[in-house]
Amino acid sequence: MLGFIGGTGPEGKGLALRFAISGINVFIGSRQEQRGIEAAEDLISRFDEISADRVKGGTNERAASDCEVAVICTPYSGHRETLKSLKQNLTGKTVVDVVAPLSFQKGSISAIDVEEGSAAEEAQLLLPDANVVGAFQNVSAEDLLTPSKQVTCDVIVCANDQAAKEQVMLLGERIPGIRSVDGGNLENSKYVEQLTALLININRIYKSHSSVKIVGI
Repeated sequence: MLGFIGGTGPEGKGLALRFAISGINVFIGSRQEQRGIEAAEDLISRFDEISADRVKGGTNERAASDCEVAVICTPYSGHRETLKSLKQNLTGKTVVDVVAPLSFQKGSISAIDVEEGSAAEEAQLLLPDANVVGAFQNVSAEDLLTPSKQVTCDVIVCANDQAAKEQVMLLGERIPGIRSVDGGNLENSKYVEQLTALLININRIYKSHSSVKIVGI
């Protein structure tokens, strides 16, 4: 099962939807149990492609404790405290961090400088007994929430643990149209996360849902 920590936002729900369609059981977590339950019920009611037994919802603690792989989707403002509170629940697990630290001020979007280098590196320091993988930061939530649309993009996957990285690369390619690309060690997550700010600004200019495609490999 995939557990989505802070998964009630568009990115968490979009990824949960696509993985549920691919045949994986998912659990959408929230700080408030009812919000997690409502997010799961919303997906079930809106999309015929998934069944009630495929998608569940509740607390972040339940999502972290019951899952085999955790997906961190919290806003960056709650990233550190959420992970600190779930440290024991995530021991020994693969943790996929999709968080891109961004600042939204006066219509301008920019990347936030993270002391540890990136949100994914911060997560690894907070979760020393988990295998943190940075991935999915650049995938359009709007596209994910439109099952009829093929998400044609590359997902750059960064991790220090090769087995965890390969696990997440295989997971990513369960979504039709996505190709997983090995982005090297976790320190490279910084560049992938920061690219999200550029893509959002491009989206505003072109009124589109831009994504990343690596050529030449």
